[in-house]
Amino acid sequence: MAEAAFAAAQAEGVALLLEAAKADPADLLAAGGYIFCAPENLAALSGTMKEFFDRCYYPMLGQLNGRPYAQMICAGSDGENAARQLARIAKGWRLKEVQPPVIVNTDAQTPEAILADKVICPNDLARCGDVGAALGAGLVMGVF
Repeated sequence: MAEAAFAAAQAEGVALLLEAAKADPADLLAAGGYIFCAPENLAALSGTMKEFFDRCYYPMLGQLNGRPYAQMICAGSDGENAARQLARIAKGWRLKEVQPPVIVNTDAQTPEAILADKVICPNDLARCGDVGAALGAGLVMGVF
Protein backbone atom coordinates (compact mmCIF):
# COMPACT_ATOMS: atom_id res chain seq x y z
CA MET A 1 0.00 0.00 0.00
CA ALA A 2 2.75 2.43 0.98
CA GLU A 3 4.79 1.50 -2.08
CA ALA A 4 1.82 2.16 -4.39
CA ALA A 5 1.27 5.60 -2.88
CA PHE A 6 5.00 6.30 -2.99
CA ALA A 7 5.30 5.36 -6.68
CA ALA A 8 2.43 7.67 -7.61
CA ALA A 9 3.74 10.57 -5.51
CA GLN A 10 7.22 10.01 -6.94
CA ALA A 11 5.76 10.39 -10.43
CA GLU A 12 4.62 13.86 -9.32
CA GLY A 13 8.20 14.65 -8.31
CA VAL A 14 7.71 14.67 -4.55
CA ALA A 15 8.21 11.57 -2.44
CA LEU A 16 10.23 9.94 0.26
CA LEU A 17 9.27 6.54 1.66
CA LEU A 18 10.32 5.91 5.25
CA GLU A 19 9.54 3.11 7.67
CA ALA A 20 7.98 4.37 10.88
CA ALA A 21 10.82 2.83 12.91
CA LYS A 22 13.38 4.88 10.98
CA ALA A 23 11.54 8.20 10.63
CA ASP A 24 12.26 10.99 13.08
CA PRO A 25 11.27 14.61 13.79
CA ALA A 26 13.80 15.96 11.26
CA ASP A 27 12.08 13.93 8.53
CA LEU A 28 8.72 15.40 9.50
CA LEU A 29 10.10 18.93 9.41
CA ALA A 30 11.63 18.37 5.97
CA ALA A 31 8.37 17.19 4.39
CA GLY A 32 5.62 19.37 3.02
CA GLY A 33 2.94 16.69 3.56
CA TYR A 34 2.45 13.16 4.77
CA ILE A 35 0.81 9.86 3.93
CA PHE A 36 0.67 7.69 7.01
CA CYS A 37 0.22 4.00 6.19
CA ALA A 38 -0.21 1.41 8.93
CA PRO A 39 -1.83 -1.88 9.79
CA GLU A 40 -4.53 -2.06 12.40
CA ASN A 41 -3.71 -4.58 15.13
CA LEU A 42 -6.29 -5.40 17.78
CA ALA A 43 -8.42 -2.37 16.83
CA ALA A 44 -5.52 0.09 17.13
CA LEU A 45 -2.55 1.41 15.17
CA SER A 46 0.29 -1.06 14.89
CA GLY A 47 2.94 -0.89 17.60
CA THR A 48 5.59 0.41 15.22
CA MET A 49 3.43 3.29 13.97
CA LYS A 50 2.26 4.08 17.50
CA GLU A 51 5.87 4.15 18.68
CA PHE A 52 6.71 6.59 15.85
CA PHE A 53 3.96 8.94 17.01
CA ASP A 54 4.98 8.53 20.66
CA ARG A 55 8.57 9.40 19.79
CA CYS A 56 7.79 12.34 17.51
CA TYR A 57 4.57 13.83 18.89
CA TYR A 58 5.83 16.25 21.53
CA PRO A 59 8.96 17.43 19.68
CA MET A 60 6.74 18.39 16.71
CA LEU A 61 3.94 20.20 18.54
CA GLY A 62 3.37 23.58 16.94
CA GLN A 63 5.81 22.94 14.09
CA LEU A 64 3.67 21.12 11.51
CA ASN A 65 0.52 23.25 11.60
CA GLY A 66 -1.50 23.23 8.40
CA ARG A 67 0.54 20.65 6.51
CA PRO A 68 -1.57 18.20 4.49
CA TYR A 69 -1.88 14.53 5.32
CA ALA A 70 -3.71 11.42 4.23
CA GLN A 71 -3.84 8.00 5.79
CA MET A 72 -4.13 4.40 4.66
CA ILE A 73 -5.00 1.59 7.06
CA CYS A 74 -4.77 -2.14 6.35
CA ALA A 75 -7.15 -4.04 8.59
CA GLY A 76 -8.44 -7.56 8.99
CA SER A 77 -11.98 -6.32 9.39
CA ASP A 78 -12.88 -2.75 10.24
CA GLY A 79 -9.94 -0.33 10.44
CA GLU A 80 -12.05 2.54 11.76
CA ASN A 81 -10.48 2.61 15.24
CA ALA A 82 -6.94 2.91 13.87
CA ALA A 83 -8.09 5.64 11.47
CA ARG A 84 -9.74 7.57 14.33
CA GLN A 85 -6.63 7.14 16.47
CA LEU A 86 -4.37 8.48 13.72
CA ALA A 87 -6.77 11.36 12.99
CA ARG A 88 -6.69 12.41 16.67
CA ILE A 89 -2.89 12.46 16.61
CA ALA A 90 -2.89 14.47 13.36
CA LYS A 91 -5.40 16.89 14.88
CA GLY A 92 -3.05 17.47 17.81
CA TRP A 93 -0.31 18.35 15.31
CA ARG A 94 -2.83 20.63 13.54
CA LEU A 95 -2.34 18.76 10.26
CA LYS A 96 -4.89 19.26 7.49
CA GLU A 97 -6.70 16.10 6.37
CA VAL A 98 -6.94 16.33 2.59
CA GLN A 99 -9.04 13.21 2.00
CA PRO A 100 -10.89 10.58 4.00
CA PRO A 101 -8.88 7.57 5.21
CA VAL A 102 -8.38 4.70 2.79
CA ILE A 103 -9.09 1.48 4.66
CA VAL A 104 -8.19 -1.80 2.99
CA ASN A 105 -9.98 -4.77 4.53
CA THR A 106 -8.16 -8.09 4.13
CA ASP A 107 -10.92 -10.08 5.90
CA ALA A 108 -8.28 -11.88 7.97
CA GLN A 109 -10.34 -13.40 10.77
CA THR A 110 -8.69 -16.72 11.63
CA PRO A 111 -5.31 -17.10 13.33
CA GLU A 112 -3.91 -18.55 10.10
CA ALA A 113 -5.21 -15.68 7.98
CA ILE A 114 -4.07 -13.07 10.48
CA LEU A 115 -0.52 -14.47 10.55
CA ALA A 116 -0.28 -15.04 6.80
CA ASP A 117 1.37 -12.59 4.40
CA LYS A 118 -1.27 -10.32 2.91
CA VAL A 119 -1.83 -9.79 -0.78
CA ILE A 120 -3.51 -6.48 -1.54
CA CYS A 121 -5.79 -6.66 -4.59
CA PRO A 122 -5.06 -4.45 -7.61
CA ASN A 123 -8.15 -2.26 -7.02
CA ASP A 124 -7.02 -1.44 -3.48
CA LEU A 125 -3.46 -0.77 -4.67
CA ALA A 126 -4.91 1.61 -7.26
CA ARG A 127 -6.77 3.44 -4.49
CA CYS A 128 -3.47 3.78 -2.61
CA GLY A 129 -1.80 5.06 -5.75
CA ASP A 130 -4.56 7.65 -6.08
CA VAL A 131 -3.73 8.88 -2.57
CA GLY A 132 -0.08 9.36 -3.49
CA ALA A 133 -0.88 11.00 -6.82
CA ALA A 134 -3.39 13.41 -5.28
CA LEU A 135 -1.17 14.47 -2.40
CA GLY A 136 1.85 14.75 -4.69
CA ALA A 137 0.00 16.82 -7.27
CA GLY A 138 -1.47 19.05 -4.57
CA LEU A 139 1.95 19.71 -3.13
CA VAL A 140 3.45 20.46 -6.55
CA MET A 141 0.58 22.84 -7.43
CA GLY A 142 0.63 24.47 -4.00
CA VAL A 143 -3.07 23.88 -3.35
CA PHE A 144 -2.49 22.90 0.26
